[in-house]
Amino acid sequence: MKNKYYVLSTLFLGLAMSCTEKKVVKEITENFVLTATMVKTTTTAPALIIPLKNQLNFYGKITADNNKLIEVFPIVGGNVVRVNVELGDYVNKGQILAIIRSTEIADFEKQLFDAKNDLLVTKNNLKVTQELFEGKLNSEREVMEAKSQVEKATSQLNRMEETYKIYNIKAGSIYEVKAPISGFVIEKHINSDMLLRNDKTDNIFDIAQINEVWAIANINESDINQVKIGENASVTTLSDPDKIHSGKVDKIFNIIDPETKAMKVRIILKNPSYLLKPEMRATIKLSYTEDKSMIAIPSDAVIFDKSKNYVMIYHNKNNIETRQVEVFRQVDNLTYISNGLKVNEKVINHNQLLIYDAIND
Repeated sequence: MKNKYYVLSTLFLGLAMSCTEKKVVKEITENFVLTATMVKTTTTAPALIIPLKNQLNFYGKITADNNKLIEVFPIVGGNVVRVNVELGDYVNKGQILAIIRSTEIADFEKQLFDAKNDLLVTKNNLKVTQELFEGKLNSEREVMEAKSQVEKATSQLNRMEETYKIYNIKAGSIYEVKAPISGFVIEKHINSDMLLRNDKTDNIFDIAQINEVWAIANINESDINQVKIGENASVTTLSDPDKIHSGKVDKIFNIIDPETKAMKVRIILKNPSYLLKPEMRATIKLSYTEDKSMIAIPSDAVIFDKSKNYVMIYHNKNNIETRQVEVFRQVDNLTYISNGLKVNEKVINHNQLLIYDAIND
């Protein structure tokens, strides 16, 4: 009997202590007040009903704009005397990239020399023919033929001089490879002392302007129908994952790559500081709007604790409520809430963690 009374006494005592603890916690929660300093730095945001956005994540890479990329080919074969630039260098239009000594250039020099001599000979011949015609010693036909030879020699000389300009030929059988545009050297397949074959068809340099670049995303077959021209895109790279580069889907390549089993889409990105470099791997997020709306709040207002999501509801500085919510989806800096919030309720999105800890610890 005595043990029975002892058990009952212990039970009532435990219940009393439990009620007392709940009362104390309740009083602490109700008595929490934001200080004047906290009020100045605490910000809130209203819960609003907005169109529901979705986001698809893909992997891809950064490439140069093909319209601003020039492949430089060797016009002649020969021995590479010097290479003046390295991979990644910025070059200006007309800058000498490499110097090649070529037997073909030597042949051009001979042709130019011959063309100049031919023109000199034909001009002298024309002068003699005209003098003979004036002295009635030959016919007008011979004068016309002499003039024709001068015209042919002049045309040949002009052709060779134009060849010199195109080939950037210098004295000593030297051919100068010059940059056709200003930009970065993104490919280089030439070194000093290399012997270039006359029939070489591969490019020796690629020069690209990268103030604008392309992000090429690989789209899974299951997501193809969700991708449209004009959809917003955000691109990040491994080199700077916190830096978001924004653009829009500019082109859809409506074929499936047989190797990756994916469809490619293109996003054009501004790149004034050259942070994006060709061949960088990229994470590409495409976002679009669905045909329904839902309550949304800033993502930084959501507190994840003990496998649940909470927000701090601000009624006034003397009345702040901790409330559990159900997160439907997070897209960038917006979180859509499926349960737990009403329209226009204010959630704290700065100092929320400090206030949560003060109220709930």
